[in-house]
Amino acid sequence: METEQDRDATVVVRPAERLHVAQPALSQQIRRLEQQLRTPLFIRTTRRVELTAAGSVLLENGRRVLAEADQALNAVQQSAHGEIGTLRIGFVSSAALTLVPKIVHALRANRPNLHLDLKEMTTDRQLEAINETALDVGIVRELEPQAGLNVFKLVQEPLLVALPKSHPLARRRSIRLGELAAEKFVGFPRSQVSRLYDHIAALCHQAGFRMRPAQEAVQFPTILGLVAAGEGIAVVPSSLRHLRLPGLSYARLDHPDAVSRIAIVCRPDRAKLPLVAKFFELSAAVDLDGERLPTSSR
Repeated sequence: METEQDRDATVVVRPAERLHVAQPALSQQIRRLEQQLRTPLFIRTTRRVELTAAGSVLLENGRRVLAEADQALNAVQQSAHGEIGTLRIGFVSSAALTLVPKIVHALRANRPNLHLDLKEMTTDRQLEAINETALDVGIVRELEPQAGLNVFKLVQEPLLVALPKSHPLARRRSIRLGELAAEKFVGFPRSQVSRLYDHIAALCHQAGFRMRPAQEAVQFPTILGLVAAGEGIAVVPSSLRHLRLPGLSYARLDHPDAVSRIAIVCRPDRAKLPLVAKFFELSAAVDLDGERLPTSSR
Protein backbone atom coordinates (compact mmCIF):
# COMPACT_ATOMS: atom_id res chain seq x y z
CA MET A 1 0.00 0.00 0.00
CA GLU A 2 1.37 3.47 -0.95
CA THR A 3 2.29 5.60 2.04
CA GLU A 4 2.30 9.41 2.32
CA GLN A 5 6.07 9.28 2.20
CA ASP A 6 5.85 7.41 -1.10
CA ARG A 7 3.49 10.03 -2.46
CA ASP A 8 5.92 12.77 -1.35
CA ALA A 9 8.64 10.98 -3.28
CA THR A 10 6.45 11.04 -6.40
CA VAL A 11 6.03 14.81 -5.98
CA VAL A 12 9.70 15.62 -5.68
CA VAL A 13 11.71 13.00 -7.52
CA ARG A 14 11.85 14.84 -10.88
CA PRO A 15 12.23 18.33 -9.36
CA ALA A 16 14.97 16.96 -7.14
CA GLU A 17 16.79 15.65 -10.19
CA ARG A 18 16.52 19.02 -11.96
CA LEU A 19 17.75 20.85 -8.88
CA HIS A 20 20.51 18.30 -8.21
CA VAL A 21 19.17 17.91 -4.66
CA ALA A 22 18.59 14.61 -2.89
CA GLN A 23 14.90 13.60 -2.96
CA PRO A 24 14.57 13.15 0.83
CA ALA A 25 16.03 16.60 1.46
CA LEU A 26 13.62 18.24 -0.96
CA SER A 27 10.68 16.36 0.60
CA GLN A 28 11.68 17.67 4.02
CA GLN A 29 11.92 21.23 2.70
CA ILE A 30 8.40 20.99 1.25
CA ARG A 31 7.09 19.65 4.57
CA ARG A 32 8.74 22.45 6.53
CA LEU A 33 7.32 25.03 4.11
CA GLU A 34 3.82 23.59 4.55
CA GLN A 35 4.25 23.73 8.32
CA GLN A 36 5.36 27.36 8.17
CA LEU A 37 2.44 28.29 5.93
CA ARG A 38 0.06 26.11 7.97
CA THR A 39 -1.56 24.74 4.85
CA PRO A 40 -0.89 21.85 2.44
CA LEU A 41 0.57 22.73 -0.94
CA PHE A 42 -0.16 19.42 -2.66
CA ILE A 43 -3.14 17.08 -2.88
CA ARG A 44 -1.60 13.63 -2.59
CA THR A 45 -3.64 10.61 -3.70
CA THR A 46 -2.76 7.09 -4.82
CA ARG A 47 -3.36 8.06 -8.43
CA ARG A 48 -1.96 11.58 -8.75
CA VAL A 49 -0.41 14.56 -7.04
CA GLU A 50 -1.57 18.11 -7.79
CA LEU A 51 -1.29 21.56 -6.32
CA THR A 52 -3.82 22.82 -3.82
CA ALA A 53 -5.32 26.29 -4.30
CA ALA A 54 -2.71 27.62 -1.86
CA GLY A 55 0.00 25.80 -3.79
CA SER A 56 -1.13 27.39 -7.05
CA VAL A 57 -1.01 30.86 -5.46
CA LEU A 58 2.48 30.17 -4.13
CA LEU A 59 3.63 28.94 -7.56
CA GLU A 60 2.27 32.01 -9.36
CA ASN A 61 3.79 34.46 -6.90
CA GLY A 62 7.03 32.51 -6.68
CA ARG A 63 7.52 32.71 -10.43
CA ARG A 64 6.86 36.46 -10.35
CA VAL A 65 9.30 36.97 -7.45
CA LEU A 66 12.01 35.03 -9.27
CA ALA A 67 11.42 37.01 -12.47
CA GLU A 68 11.59 40.30 -10.53
CA ALA A 69 14.74 39.12 -8.78
CA ASP A 70 16.33 38.43 -12.18
CA GLN A 71 15.26 41.87 -13.40
CA ALA A 72 16.66 43.50 -10.27
CA LEU A 73 19.97 41.68 -10.68
CA ASN A 74 20.16 42.71 -14.33
CA ALA A 75 19.37 46.33 -13.43
CA VAL A 76 22.09 46.33 -10.77
CA GLN A 77 24.63 44.98 -13.26
CA GLN A 78 23.58 47.55 -15.89
CA SER A 79 23.86 50.35 -13.35
CA ALA A 80 27.29 49.15 -12.28
CA HIS A 81 28.41 49.42 -15.91
CA GLY A 82 26.84 52.85 -16.42
CA GLU A 83 24.18 51.53 -18.81
CA ILE A 84 21.07 52.76 -16.95
CA GLY A 85 20.23 55.42 -14.39
CA THR A 86 19.84 59.19 -14.40
CA LEU A 87 22.63 61.61 -15.27
CA ARG A 88 22.05 65.23 -14.23
CA ILE A 89 23.88 67.58 -16.58
CA GLY A 90 24.16 71.36 -16.37
CA PHE A 91 25.25 73.47 -19.35
CA VAL A 92 25.76 77.09 -20.29
CA SER A 93 23.30 78.39 -22.88
CA SER A 94 26.04 79.17 -25.43
CA ALA A 95 26.94 75.46 -25.53
CA ALA A 96 23.40 74.44 -26.45
CA LEU A 97 23.75 75.09 -30.17
CA THR A 98 26.53 72.67 -31.12
CA LEU A 99 28.40 71.06 -28.23
CA VAL A 100 25.51 69.84 -26.07
CA PRO A 101 23.56 68.26 -28.97
CA LYS A 102 26.64 66.31 -30.08
CA ILE A 103 27.37 65.01 -26.58
CA VAL A 104 23.72 64.13 -25.95
CA HIS A 105 23.52 62.33 -29.30
CA ALA A 106 26.62 60.28 -28.42
CA LEU A 107 25.12 59.40 -25.02
CA ARG A 108 21.80 58.37 -26.59
CA ALA A 109 23.54 56.17 -29.14
CA ASN A 110 25.86 54.53 -26.60
CA ARG A 111 23.48 54.34 -23.63
CA PRO A 112 19.90 54.22 -25.02
CA ASN A 113 18.39 53.36 -21.61
CA LEU A 114 20.07 56.27 -19.84
CA HIS A 115 17.81 59.07 -18.56
CA LEU A 116 19.28 62.55 -19.01
CA ASP A 117 18.19 65.45 -16.80
CA LEU A 118 19.47 68.54 -18.66
CA LYS A 119 19.47 71.97 -17.04
CA GLU A 120 20.55 75.26 -18.59
CA MET A 121 22.52 77.25 -16.00
CA THR A 122 25.27 79.83 -15.78
CA THR A 123 28.72 78.60 -14.83
CA ASP A 124 28.51 79.94 -11.28
CA ARG A 125 25.06 78.43 -10.72
CA GLN A 126 26.34 75.09 -11.97
CA LEU A 127 29.22 75.19 -9.49
CA GLU A 128 26.75 75.77 -6.66
CA ALA A 129 24.55 72.89 -7.82
CA ILE A 130 27.54 70.56 -8.20
CA ASN A 131 28.77 71.34 -4.70
CA GLU A 132 25.24 70.72 -3.39
CA THR A 133 25.11 67.42 -5.38
CA ALA A 134 22.09 68.71 -7.31
CA LEU A 135 24.09 68.14 -10.54
CA ASP A 136 26.43 65.31 -11.49
CA VAL A 137 28.42 67.19 -14.13
CA GLY A 138 28.47 70.65 -15.66
CA ILE A 139 29.51 72.11 -19.01
CA VAL A 140 30.98 75.51 -18.14
CA ARG A 141 32.96 78.43 -19.58
CA GLU A 142 36.12 80.21 -18.45
CA LEU A 143 36.70 77.98 -15.43
CA GLU A 144 40.24 77.44 -14.18
CA PRO A 145 41.24 74.45 -12.03
CA GLN A 146 39.81 74.74 -8.52
CA ALA A 147 40.48 72.91 -5.28
CA GLY A 148 37.76 70.41 -4.47
CA LEU A 149 36.57 70.08 -8.07
CA ASN A 150 37.63 68.06 -11.08
CA VAL A 151 37.89 70.40 -14.06
CA PHE A 152 38.39 68.66 -17.42
CA LYS A 153 39.35 71.07 -20.18
CA LEU A 154 37.39 70.20 -23.30
CA VAL A 155 37.59 72.73 -26.13
CA GLN A 156 38.31 76.35 -26.90
CA GLU A 157 36.53 78.33 -29.58
CA PRO A 158 37.34 81.72 -31.07
CA LEU A 159 35.50 84.81 -29.96
CA LEU A 160 33.70 86.66 -32.73
CA VAL A 161 32.38 90.17 -32.96
CA ALA A 162 28.76 90.42 -34.07
CA LEU A 163 27.89 93.61 -35.96
CA PRO A 164 24.93 95.09 -37.81
CA LYS A 165 25.37 94.58 -41.55
CA SER A 166 25.19 98.34 -41.94
CA HIS A 167 28.33 98.78 -39.79
CA PRO A 168 31.47 100.05 -41.60
CA LEU A 169 33.43 97.02 -40.35
CA ALA A 170 30.76 94.47 -41.30
CA ARG A 171 32.51 93.43 -44.54
CA ARG A 172 35.76 92.61 -42.76
CA ARG A 173 36.68 88.95 -42.06
CA SER A 174 38.75 89.89 -38.97
CA ILE A 175 38.85 92.92 -36.74
CA ARG A 176 41.46 94.10 -34.24
CA LEU A 177 40.12 94.71 -30.76
CA GLY A 178 41.50 98.22 -30.72
CA GLU A 179 39.20 99.12 -33.62
CA LEU A 180 36.22 98.58 -31.28
CA ALA A 181 37.29 101.19 -28.71
CA ALA A 182 34.58 103.67 -29.66
CA GLU A 183 31.82 101.09 -30.02
CA LYS A 184 28.82 100.55 -27.79
CA PHE A 185 28.58 96.94 -26.58
CA VAL A 186 25.50 94.78 -26.18
CA GLY A 187 26.09 92.08 -23.59
CA PHE A 188 24.86 90.21 -20.58
CA PRO A 189 24.70 91.47 -16.99
CA ARG A 190 27.94 90.78 -15.16
CA SER A 191 25.92 89.63 -12.14
CA GLN A 192 24.69 86.65 -14.16
CA VAL A 193 27.52 85.80 -16.57
CA SER A 194 30.52 87.14 -14.70
CA ARG A 195 33.27 84.86 -16.03
CA LEU A 196 32.76 85.45 -19.75
CA TYR A 197 31.96 89.12 -19.09
CA ASP A 198 35.25 89.57 -17.20
CA HIS A 199 37.18 87.73 -19.90
CA ILE A 200 35.88 90.04 -22.63
CA ALA A 201 36.38 93.13 -20.46
CA ALA A 202 40.00 92.06 -19.80
CA LEU A 203 40.64 91.68 -23.54
CA CYS A 204 39.32 95.19 -24.12
CA HIS A 205 41.56 96.49 -21.33
CA GLN A 206 44.59 94.82 -22.97
CA ALA A 207 43.65 96.60 -26.21
CA GLY A 208 43.73 99.93 -24.38
CA PHE A 209 40.07 100.78 -23.79
CA ARG A 210 37.21 100.10 -21.42
CA MET A 211 34.18 98.17 -22.67
CA ARG A 212 31.09 100.38 -22.72
CA PRO A 213 27.87 98.33 -22.23
CA ALA A 214 24.95 100.10 -23.90
CA GLN A 215 22.29 97.38 -23.70
CA GLU A 216 22.05 94.21 -21.62
CA ALA A 217 20.17 90.95 -22.14
CA VAL A 218 20.33 87.51 -20.54
CA GLN A 219 19.88 85.33 -23.64
CA PHE A 220 22.26 85.28 -26.60
CA PRO A 221 19.46 85.36 -29.23
CA THR A 222 18.21 88.58 -27.62
CA ILE A 223 21.72 90.06 -27.62
CA LEU A 224 22.18 89.24 -31.30
CA GLY A 225 18.72 90.59 -32.11
CA LEU A 226 19.66 93.91 -30.52
CA VAL A 227 22.91 93.97 -32.51
CA ALA A 228 20.99 93.31 -35.72
CA ALA A 229 18.71 96.20 -34.78
CA GLY A 230 21.72 98.53 -34.64
CA GLU A 231 21.91 98.91 -30.85
CA GLY A 232 25.62 98.13 -30.73
CA ILE A 233 28.08 95.27 -31.24
CA ALA A 234 28.67 92.10 -29.22
CA VAL A 235 31.57 89.75 -28.58
CA VAL A 236 30.31 86.17 -28.58
CA PRO A 237 31.69 82.60 -28.78
CA SER A 238 32.00 81.29 -32.34
CA SER A 239 29.30 78.65 -31.78
CA LEU A 240 26.81 81.53 -31.86
CA ARG A 241 27.55 82.01 -35.58
CA HIS A 242 24.90 79.36 -36.21
CA LEU A 243 22.32 81.96 -35.19
CA ARG A 244 21.79 83.72 -38.51
CA LEU A 245 19.58 86.78 -38.20
CA PRO A 246 18.64 89.30 -40.89
CA GLY A 247 20.89 92.33 -40.67
CA LEU A 248 23.61 90.52 -38.68
CA SER A 249 27.21 89.70 -39.60
CA TYR A 250 30.18 88.13 -37.81
CA ALA A 251 33.91 88.77 -37.92
CA ARG A 252 36.79 87.09 -36.13
CA LEU A 253 38.69 89.02 -33.48
CA ASP A 254 42.37 89.37 -34.32
CA HIS A 255 43.86 88.75 -30.86
CA PRO A 256 45.73 85.66 -29.58
CA ASP A 257 43.65 85.51 -26.38
CA ALA A 258 40.28 86.06 -28.07
CA VAL A 259 39.10 82.54 -27.31
CA SER A 260 36.56 81.06 -24.92
CA ARG A 261 37.36 77.82 -23.09
CA ILE A 262 34.76 75.18 -22.30
CA ALA A 263 35.30 72.55 -19.62
CA ILE A 264 33.47 69.75 -17.86
CA VAL A 265 33.36 69.97 -14.08
CA CYS A 266 32.28 67.59 -11.33
CA ARG A 267 33.02 66.68 -7.75
CA PRO A 268 35.88 64.19 -7.31
CA ASP A 269 33.55 61.60 -5.76
CA ARG A 270 31.18 61.85 -8.75
CA ALA A 271 33.99 61.36 -11.26
CA LYS A 272 34.23 57.71 -10.16
CA LEU A 273 30.58 56.93 -10.93
CA PRO A 274 30.14 54.75 -14.06
CA LEU A 275 27.63 57.15 -15.64
CA VAL A 276 29.89 60.17 -15.12
CA ALA A 277 32.95 58.28 -16.35
CA LYS A 278 31.05 57.32 -19.52
CA PHE A 279 30.00 60.96 -19.99
CA PHE A 280 33.66 62.05 -19.87
CA GLU A 281 34.69 59.27 -22.23
CA LEU A 282 32.06 60.11 -24.85
CA SER A 283 32.58 63.88 -24.53
CA ALA A 284 36.27 63.39 -25.27
CA ALA A 285 35.45 61.31 -28.36
CA VAL A 286 32.82 63.41 -30.16
CA ASP A 287 33.78 65.79 -32.96
CA LEU A 288 33.47 69.22 -31.40
CA ASP A 289 33.71 72.66 -32.96
CA GLY A 290 36.80 74.55 -31.92
CA GLU A 291 40.26 73.50 -30.85
CA ARG A 292 40.67 70.52 -28.54
CA LEU A 293 42.41 71.29 -25.26
CA PRO A 294 44.74 68.90 -23.41
CA THR A 295 42.61 67.21 -20.73
CA SER A 296 43.64 68.02 -17.17
CA SER A 297 42.03 67.92 -13.77
CA ARG A 298 42.66 68.98 -10.25
